[in-house]
Amino acid sequence: MNNNMSDTGVVLTDIRKSFGSLEVIHGVDLTIAEGAFVVFVGPSGCGKSTLLRMIAGLEEVTDGEIEIKGRNVTDLDPSDRGIAMVFQSYALYPHMSVRDNLAFGLKMAHTDAAEIERRVKAASAILKIDPLLERRPGQLSGGQRQRVAIGRAIVRKPDVFLFDEPLSNLDAELRVSMRIEIARLHRELGNTMIYVTHDQTEAMTLADVIVVLRDGRIEQTGTPREIYENPANMFVAGFIGSPRMNLLNAVWLGNGKVAVGQTEMTTPVSGNGLKPGDKVSFGIRPEHLVVVGNSDEGLDARVDFFEYLGGTQYLYCQLADGQPVTAEHRGAEPIAAGSTVRLSSEIAKRRLFDDEGRRLT
Repeated sequence: MNNNMSDTGVVLTDIRKSFGSLEVIHGVDLTIAEGAFVVFVGPSGCGKSTLLRMIAGLEEVTDGEIEIKGRNVTDLDPSDRGIAMVFQSYALYPHMSVRDNLAFGLKMAHTDAAEIERRVKAASAILKIDPLLERRPGQLSGGQRQRVAIGRAIVRKPDVFLFDEPLSNLDAELRVSMRIEIARLHRELGNTMIYVTHDQTEAMTLADVIVVLRDGRIEQTGTPREIYENPANMFVAGFIGSPRMNLLNAVWLGNGKVAVGQTEMTTPVSGNGLKPGDKVSFGIRPEHLVVVGNSDEGLDARVDFFEYLGGTQYLYCQLADGQPVTAEHRGAEPIAAGSTVRLSSEIAKRRLFDDEGRRLT
């Protein structure tokens, strides 16, 4: 594998996309290092698949430039870009064997027969589909068909792999195993990979770098840890994480203090131009909340219901003013619905956002 990710793999410069008078991608700038695994994530309609299709050449760029390995490919045909794409639908030829599906693109490109055989053999070995080569797609499971679709991309030996929600047609158990397969594939091949998903678990587990999109704009780019622990705004804080971060209405009191309802809470924020009385949002992730004694600083909440998951219990609570709070409880003792608990956290784990949703530090 190529572990040197200092070279440029893909560069997007002021990329815009319009359908008539409607602009759906608004000046996206992004540099992807060669060999990186980058995941575009965001809600439906955020523009992630449109952006991927523009990189692939399947969607015309209205304005801006796309470079792949230093070449301007903005106006090139997909076949000339050095990319291979794996779609949500497997798009296999049902009348062909697995072997012929893998070889078809190479045959169309008039690749030497011995080279085709060598590439098909290598791809099938990587994906462990050797025993399937003489079967037809109708004789394969969903996971096997997706492996063949990935194999068809591998044999092209692309500079960049593009994945458009490739696991969304699989059941939950297969999704987990295929995530592992794709991660292993990246380690073995070392190619640049760009992966689109709405599933934040896929984003967190696969990515070197996550690009969070909303309404055709990049909200934040960073490693999974950076995105999770230091969200740039309330949208990212609420979108990444399951259960999502608690975001509570609060009022700035000054000197690092906020009022959440009637409760005064200390934050790690110095002020950043805030004035006492300014509205803010107080953020804390469920796993950072712990049940504490009544003498400790914390939020008093009534447990409406809970989910018992073995080693973890999720408490779905409500503050006195009706605001919902979720806490991840790992204590040995069960906490029943209807109980009142005080929830607190390390001060450093608390986050604050201004009235426009921007993170305050």
